Amino acid sequence: MRKKTLIAAAALTAAAALTLTACGGDDSNTKPKAVADVSGGQRPGAATVLDPAFHKPDLVLKDTHGKTFDLRAETKNKPTLLYFGYTHCPDVCPLTMSNLAVARKSLTKAEQDKLQVVFVTTDPERDTPAELGKWLPAAGDPSFIGLTGDFKTIQAGAKKLGIGIDPPVKQKDGTIVSTHGAEVIAFSPRTNDGYLLYGDNTTAQDYAKDLPEIIEGKRP
Repeated sequence: MRKKTLIAAAALTAAAALTLTACGGDDSNTKPKAVADVSGGQRPGAATVLDPAFHKPDLVLKDTHGKTFDLRAETKNKPTLLYFGYTHCPDVCPLTMSNLAVARKSLTKAEQDKLQVVFVTTDPERDTPAELGKWLPAAGDPSFIGLTGDFKTIQAGAKKLGIGIDPPVKQKDGTIVSTHGAEVIAFSPRTNDGYLLYGDNTTAQDYAKDLPEIIEGKRP
């Protein structure tokens, strides 16, 4: 078993504002970058164990069909990966979704059916349910859940996980920049708490190695 770093939730929350990722974008959707095959070895320390774990935020938003989605209720007792980003992101967001999609394909059919990947937009003004519905299957996987809604609600939910989100800002050249934490939080199906954190340098191989354990609610 690899040694994992333990990090206090309070310390993570304090540090989150210092680890925001500024993603510049335009009005065209960006295809994900190519990712490596999941057959490679895993780098040590891919996951950070959250101790104490984070409670799942009480987020009620709209899914890609415009229907109300209660995060706590819909993902209860299900292994869940949660990520905050936006569809016009040119790099980190599509790469993260692509890595998760590649890793998911390495699972058995039974494991795939259990796993839930939830993408919450940080740019709800542009990321309508329809926009998320078009982008997610291309950037990630048709099974991924896309959520949008009121920005302040999304921002507050992310903050409870130590993830900072700033309102999108339009630059002088017309580019819209959304600054947000780029972490993926894994929630246990046993406790429903977020107990693992993955940074934006996590590879498809890293996720593929850990997902079977996450699906069982174990520490990989």
